[in-house]
Amino acid sequence: MFLLYVDESGSPGDPNQQHFVLAGLSVFERETHWIEEQLNAIAARFNPADPWSVELHGSPMRSGRGPWKGVSMAARLQSLRDALQIIADRHPKVRLFASVVHRDAPLVDDPVTAAFEQLASRFDYFLRREHHSGNTQRGIAIFDKSTTEKSIQNLARVFKYDGHTWGQLKNFSEVPLFLDSRASRLIQLADLVAFAIYRRFEADDTSFYDIIAHCFDHHQGQNHGLHVRGPQE
Repeated sequence: MFLLYVDESGSPGDPNQQHFVLAGLSVFERETHWIEEQLNAIAARFNPADPWSVELHGSPMRSGRGPWKGVSMAARLQSLRDALQIIADRHPKVRLFASVVHRDAPLVDDPVTAAFEQLASRFDYFLRREHHSGNTQRGIAIFDKSTTEKSIQNLARVFKYDGHTWGQLKNFSEVPLFLDSRASRLIQLADLVAFAIYRRFEADDTSFYDIIAHCFDHHQGQNHGLHVRGPQE
């Protein structure tokens, strides 16, 4: 089974923010333990006795807020880069999917619905490709609990049974699940991915994005993993 860990960055309701990002990383089930081990080693730099007390969270790590206050900027940023490098080192075993929606993009639905439709359909397409290549697997999306749980689950059912813009979801084994990010290193890594993409589009800061830019799902030279909806599209 392929697990798609998903988190968001940006707030559609904040007039000071131009972009909303929904991003996920697809990992085969047997890979999760080893990625978690690597992320725990990064967290252990800041609390060797209890690495799980350290949550890897993009915005606080970059700014030095909350539990990251007092940690040097160099150490914070290096840890963020090292966590993203795990994805780069494991690609294509780890593939990224993301939808970036500009605040002024002409949408039929709200930004969260539009972004989830893109993410879910593109992950479903990846699973279909895997099936046609002889690797038949189901998938499941796992979100941070801070995301609107009920609306996402309802959307998943609608896309599966009634369809979405490009068809129906065929390869999901269950509606999305929701975990507390503090208990899941992979959700934390999804947060770092969403933050890196958000910084790229919101602040033109590519320092984190460049590490993972080649890791979006692609096939036969075409990028299927990243969708950007700008103000004129």
